Amino acid sequence: MFYLERYEQAIYACEKALEIQPNYHYAWNNKGNALRKLERYEQAVAAYDQALEIQPDYHSAWNGKGNALRKLERYEEAVVAYDKALEIKPDYYYAWDNKGDALRNLERYEQAVAAYDKALEIRPDYYYAWSGKGNALGNLERYEQAVAAYEKALEIKPDYYYAWDNKGDALGNLERYEQAVAAYEKALEIQPDYHCAWCRKGNALRNLERYEQALATYEKALEIQPDSHCAWNNKGDALRNLERYEQAVAAYEKALEIKPDYYQAWYLKASALMKLRRVKEGYASIIKAYEINPDFVEKMYSQNIKNILTQIGWYKLKEIFTKVLRIIGLRS
Repeated sequence: MFYLERYEQAIYACEKALEIQPNYHYAWNNKGNALRKLERYEQAVAAYDQALEIQPDYHSAWNGKGNALRKLERYEEAVVAYDKALEIKPDYYYAWDNKGDALRNLERYEQAVAAYDKALEIRPDYYYAWSGKGNALGNLERYEQAVAAYEKALEIKPDYYYAWDNKGDALGNLERYEQAVAAYEKALEIQPDYHCAWCRKGNALRNLERYEQALATYEKALEIQPDSHCAWNNKGDALRNLERYEQAVAAYEKALEIKPDYYQAWYLKASALMKLRRVKEGYASIIKAYEINPDFVEKMYSQNIKNILTQIGWYKLKEIFTKVLRIIGLRS
């Protein structure tokens, strides 16, 4: 039943087996696997614990428990569970790979790379581990190495659209935007409804100043996932680049309906409002961004706002922004 993805029936079958033989660790483990597939993670952990009470050296149950804990964002506990699996079976490459994922969730990227490397020592053709290693290298800003890792994953499994998408991200970080667009297009050939790849393709196109194409790409992402706050925000950016400020404001507002604490959208909405000379609204939007993330606003002000004030000769605008600069401590 499990392999047929009939998970409720699989749970029922495991429970029937456990009525007959309550200490059947294999049934507890399989019940945990089925519960995990149904996203009932707390119950899955409890089932794996039952299996491990009966058979403490059952490496597969430790690994499954780690996976459920990771879904619950209990990453430290997940690492402990994977380590238990690996004490019992050191060549268990699944657990090394999963440990790498948990370490990456904990932002321990060097350790994550080491875990993926252990998985790949044991099984060099394990494309998941190559892709995970690429992700960790990307987190470490070692983008050339990340690209090489994704290419290894894609040699093994050319239709692995996540690796194409992530390769696009690494290429974008290297400012190789044309190649990034091509990588996203490969991901979308394989999985046309992958909204993240549409969105990221749009970002690469915007970096190439192909704003109309970027806009069309964001709209495609929103057809697939209308509640993607990132896609609405990025659509706003493309519209702002095209000097369609009213529409940009509307797009940022859609992003903020979905995610009211999305400080980037508050800040960028302010930029569009200022272009429309809707100064008071722009001021209110910047204050909102500052309330949510003062560090971001201070950074952006230091980069951009003083230049804007120098370039624009409106007395009122300067007066309002002087107040904002006082609030965030950039002017006495």
